Amino acid sequence: MNLESIPCPLNVVKCKLALEKLSLNETLIVYLDKGEPEAMVKKALKEMKYFCKTIEEDHKTIKLKILYES
Repeated sequence: MNLESIPCPLNVVKCKLALEKLSLNETLIVYLDKGEPEAMVKKALKEMKYFCKTIEEDHKTIKLKILYES
């Protein structure tokens, strides 16, 4: 899911909606801008008991793999 250039908190909302549609054992890959969007999404994921792993990043964007922690 590409959330680059999506402002806060809309990127958090879109990420949450996408996670609700996942089936068991599925993962979500998210592309975000670094900085506030990255921090806000990671904070929301942690509060919802999701684990995110950085797959790739450069000076402007980050790619996260999101898993559910049971």
